Amino acid sequence: MDDPQARPHDGKGRFTRTLTTAEREAEAARLRSLGWTYQRIADHLGWANKGDAHHAVSKVLRDTVQEAGDELRALELTRLDRLEIAANEVLEREHVTVSNGRIVVLGESPLPDDAPVLAAIDRLLKIQERRARLLGLDAPTKQNISISPERAAALEQLVEELGEQ
Repeated sequence: MDDPQARPHDGKGRFTRTLTTAEREAEAARLRSLGWTYQRIADHLGWANKGDAHHAVSKVLRDTVQEAGDELRALELTRLDRLEIAANEVLEREHVTVSNGRIVVLGESPLPDDAPVLAAIDRLLKIQERRARLLGLDAPTKQNISISPERAAALEQLVEELGEQ
């Protein structure tokens, strides 16, 4: 890896990323996408070991996925906001019962129709549920996953092979 003394640090002693560092990490990810091993990438970019190359590639992938996910999440939240406004407008509106094309009157006033209000409430609840899932507000659901001993052995072998790269 680079000489630690030459790497910029903030006032609290933490490493600060530079444009050069970001470019090297991006190059490591590009080389990995071409099938290069982590050791080959480390040798090519002058890092001390394959762990440094692996860390750089992982950082690029994590940052890229996070950024794309944040943008998509923001777009979905904007869409949910518009849907919520429309559902609230239906909820606030007065609705009358209509039968055979005529307003049903009880005494001197039209008979209220609660169906659109209840439908708007249901829709708002669905929007709230979707927003909570999107923002991760709900507690995660526990999953019980079991695999056969043969598949477990195959999975362990795959993990070992990936660790050797």
